[in-house]
Amino acid sequence: MRAFLIDKYAHPSNIPLTLDAPEPKAAPDQVLVDVYSAGLNFFDILQAQGKYQNQPPFPFVLGSELAGKISADSPIPPGCPFKPGDRVFGAAQGTFAEKVAAKWELLSPLPSNISFDQGGGLQITWPTSYEALVGHAELKPGEWLLVLASAGGVGTSAVQLGKALGAKVIAAASSQEKLDIAVKYGGADYAVDYSKPDWQKEVLKITGGKGVNVVYDPVGMIRDSLKCAAWKCRLIVIGFAGGKIESLPLNLVLLKGVSIVGAFWGGTTVRAKERIPVVMDALLDLLASERIKPVVYPDVFPLERLADGLYALEKRKTWGKVIVRIRDEEPLKAKL
Repeated sequence: MRAFLIDKYAHPSNIPLTLDAPEPKAAPDQVLVDVYSAGLNFFDILQAQGKYQNQPPFPFVLGSELAGKISADSPIPPGCPFKPGDRVFGAAQGTFAEKVAAKWELLSPLPSNISFDQGGGLQITWPTSYEALVGHAELKPGEWLLVLASAGGVGTSAVQLGKALGAKVIAAASSQEKLDIAVKYGGADYAVDYSKPDWQKEVLKITGGKGVNVVYDPVGMIRDSLKCAAWKCRLIVIGFAGGKIESLPLNLVLLKGVSIVGAFWGGTTVRAKERIPVVMDALLDLLASERIKPVVYPDVFPLERLADGLYALEKRKTWGKVIVRIRDEEPLKAKL
């Protein structure tokens, strides 16, 4: 099968596509999935280079989230609710391939109104944002939410979820083009360009001088955001796409009474497994009702161009969720 196989650490641009990789074998708690689409994440670039906290032994296939169908030859473990041919999305190591072995407990049914390309980027981005905003920040209707890097995969999901939860959402990004995306596809109420000096003053003006109640930060801008944080603001650390890990002035943390917490969905699935069905059920309800809708970057990359997709993601040239398409799907049936 075709797969992006890693047998030595290197930048993805220097790793060729393997055309005859061995097909995976399912463990007792796994099913086999024919992969149709897979989501690209910044940590894929790190994992290919041996710089990520989760490094499988060589050789391994890159990729961590997918949408596809349960394979016709898949074993069905006891308790597994799926059968061959079922449409699913979820997480597994090795999704940049035509087939992957996945723990069935980390798979969910793909709603009929969601395409494989949309589903390919659901598993990490959306649970991360939901758990961050609901499980950690306890975002309430009417509160002010500031979403940094609001045009990216996690950013657009956070903007949409913030609106679905009844918050007033300020989208922040580094260009007008990205801000337009956050407003058009996310439904943000306001947009602020954080590449401009003293951008926090605009946030304070929008909020009537009080500041925001919750900050959602996938970039590494908690320090800057403290300047427009309200009393008892909850600042959520999602990641460091900006490339630097911050040091913070704890005097401002003290004086403003703020709390800073990290939201790492991968850790939640290991250390707080009881949250998985709660979060996924809530997301499935929101997806089915179309109160949220995955945003896919228009240039969907074929598996042969995976390295191009990862490069575009690394250079922050993309918006929404970047997807690699392994195989084409049948057109979705129109609603009656």
